[in-house]
Amino acid sequence: MRICHINMFYFPTIGGVEQVMQELAERQSKEGHEVHVFCCDSDKTKRIEKKEETINGVHVHRLKYWFKLSIFTYIWPTLLLRLLKEKKFDVYHSHVSGHLYILLTGIASRIKKGKHIHTTHCPWTDSSFRPNILKIPLWINDKFLNKLSFKMIDRVISITPWEVDTFLKKYTKEEKIKVIPNGMDKILFKKIIPNNFKKNNNIKGKLVLFFGRLNPTKGPEILAKAAIEITKERKDISFVWVGPDEGKAKEVEELIKPYKNMKYLGPIRGRDKILIFQAADVYALPSYREGLPLTLFEAMAAGLPLVVSPVNGVSYEVKDPDNGYFVNYGDVKGLKEKILKVLDNPEIAKKMSKNNIEKSRNYDWDLIYKKYMEEYEKLIRQ
Repeated sequence: MRICHINMFYFPTIGGVEQVMQELAERQSKEGHEVHVFCCDSDKTKRIEKKEETINGVHVHRLKYWFKLSIFTYIWPTLLLRLLKEKKFDVYHSHVSGHLYILLTGIASRIKKGKHIHTTHCPWTDSSFRPNILKIPLWINDKFLNKLSFKMIDRVISITPWEVDTFLKKYTKEEKIKVIPNGMDKILFKKIIPNNFKKNNNIKGKLVLFFGRLNPTKGPEILAKAAIEITKERKDISFVWVGPDEGKAKEVEELIKPYKNMKYLGPIRGRDKILIFQAADVYALPSYREGLPLTLFEAMAAGLPLVVSPVNGVSYEVKDPDNGYFVNYGDVKGLKEKILKVLDNPEIAKKMSKNNIEKSRNYDWDLIYKKYMEEYEKLIRQ
């Protein structure tokens, strides 16, 4: 097959959507498919100079964006012309609802007579945390752009059942929708021994981990406030934040600066990422909203008990108290209490750990990949 993936960003940009694309695209390439990625020429912080390159067998094309509306929203309308100039793709796979490039991909797929599959990635359904500059485009998007875009999509992939009733049914027919969750790498099941992460980073005692983008919606500063409250009473617990800065790193760093048991390590990939998960004792994600974070499954695979907000797709994967605890967004006191409850009760932690390892085996990327390819093949047969 000739396959193309279309999204705002791609590797080396760090993010769940970008990782999903990379997991799919590189597996497709290894299976002998010709795979291309089209994205804008930004990594969210600066323009990427190299516009054309091949990464692990995937042909990456970065098109110049014209202007930027927010950290996640860039306008690069030349995509349509580029797709029309390209030889026909059997499958046009777009990612993240609510952007102009979804409509442009749909138009190109219709003209070139290819199939258009779209993964929604749990888009925004309210205007909270969104800059004012986006309010009018969001209204236009909801009333017109999404409706037109979804008419030119042959299969809609929802990453969680939450999206189906709250978002998708007003734009597309239910029979077009297929729920396929995100996944995790089974390498997380293999214990790395020795694990020197704590020793190398001078971390003592039990470890609470935040792993994700330091974005206002993910509440990293809320965990920092809870960590400070815990540290007033306990000296045997450490806290680590890992992930790229998307607006909250400075605030977190200011809050944790006086405390030796708290560290922000920035973005981390590869083997070190596995070491961090396996060295931790609790995974905390006090978010305002989430789609279906990849780090949730990665934490599960590493056997970590979870203390998370019961939002969007998360509430479908975490069952309180079987494999984690729920704490409402902004509840510093509740976050403190649940973290301590896990850390101070080995039997509870052991039960959650066992349940999470068991559950995560259903989300191996190889299994998720097969589900996607089945949808590709069904569409082409049609």
